[in-house]
Amino acid sequence: MVVSCLALLILAPALLPGKQPFTIDRQILQKAEKSYGPGARNRLLAWQRLIREGNLGTEREKLERVNRFFNRMHFIDDTIHWRQEDYWATPVEFLASNGGDCEDFALAKYFTLRALDVPEDRLYLTYVKAIRLNRAHMVLAYYPEPGAVPLVLDNLTGAIEPASKRTDLVPVYSFNGKGLWLAKQRGRGRKVGGSDRLSRWQQLLARMPDTLIRPNHAR
Repeated sequence: MVVSCLALLILAPALLPGKQPFTIDRQILQKAEKSYGPGARNRLLAWQRLIREGNLGTEREKLERVNRFFNRMHFIDDTIHWRQEDYWATPVEFLASNGGDCEDFALAKYFTLRALDVPEDRLYLTYVKAIRLNRAHMVLAYYPEPGAVPLVLDNLTGAIEPASKRTDLVPVYSFNGKGLWLAKQRGRGRKVGGSDRLSRWQQLLARMPDTLIRPNHAR
């Protein structure tokens, strides 16, 4: 398990006027290749290109590109992949190791869309019960405007569909960097506090570069 050496990442901000291109530190690429082979380096460079070149078009087009990019990854249970009951990987760890579970898919999409300047208040990491699988599951929900029916980005399917069509998913709670919501019905539900109540979220943020957590601040 090579978590510690890949967790810390030096990045330049995403490519926007007056900003330097999003760049993965060369040492991270070297460590990833040494640990997981040449494919790890190639996957990380492909992610770098996605963020550098993906800021054009509508937000829906960004959702489609990012969802398609990450859904090519392999699903691997944490107990097998990281030898832990529940581990939330950074996008670098996820891509370098070529797999992860549902949280890793959703988190990688969330941080990549944030790097592509999709506003945080439109993106919510959402825990659901997947009825057909009869287990807990995480997806990324995108709200085009407050109160709208969200679009669901899910590693179980390549299609991005409105939550109203995903009757196989029952929302439990959702969160982002601004808060935590109980989802008694479809949508964000009732706010019950800050996302700092989620210990794994805080542990993940501690391993993330500031330019991915707050990309709009690096202007």
